[in-house]
Amino acid sequence: MGRAAVVLFALLMGQSAQGYSPQAGDIVFHTSLSSQSRAVQLATKSRYSHMGIVLFRDGQAFVLEAVQPVRYTPLQQWLDRGKDRRYVIKRLKTPWSEAAIKRLQQDSSHYEGKPYDLAFEWSDNRIYCSELVWKLYKSAAGIELAPLSKLGDFDLSHPSVQTKLKERYGNRLPLAEPVIAPAAIFESPLLRTVSER
Repeated sequence: MGRAAVVLFALLMGQSAQGYSPQAGDIVFHTSLSSQSRAVQLATKSRYSHMGIVLFRDGQAFVLEAVQPVRYTPLQQWLDRGKDRRYVIKRLKTPWSEAAIKRLQQDSSHYEGKPYDLAFEWSDNRIYCSELVWKLYKSAAGIELAPLSKLGDFDLSHPSVQTKLKERYGNRLPLAEPVIAPAAIFESPLLRTVSER
């Protein structure tokens, strides 16, 4: 399908999210209502604690997200689910090629159904939200949205963060484990904001 046809198709589908026309590869951010959300925000100094990537299934926009398990959620349902129904949607500044979009759709099948990674390990056995998006961009388009950090680079001092770390790791913190946080991708200079609420 040519780029003009893709754009026309998106327009004919109607617009969701206050005039936003979804495109494959768009990245969505919100503040999750999960039990770990506050700890993620505190450790990474970010308003947003959860993210996913927009993909199409049978002509409808979905968000592929790493929850338990990794799954597709209808776009509007995902946007409405965040705290106070607030969200930000970002898009790659350089348009995706048709080949990269095809690879993106294909590569997403590798992750669907995988368990959520509570330990934030850099493997494909289990996966967390920002890891999913980072790895899909890397495999489909060779793009590294942001540099990786290490668990020890984050602010782990707050009691809420300490509690979650104790739950997940006991006394053996993997401080050298590579990690990508939603905050790092949110601040990526490769992205621009296309919609927010």
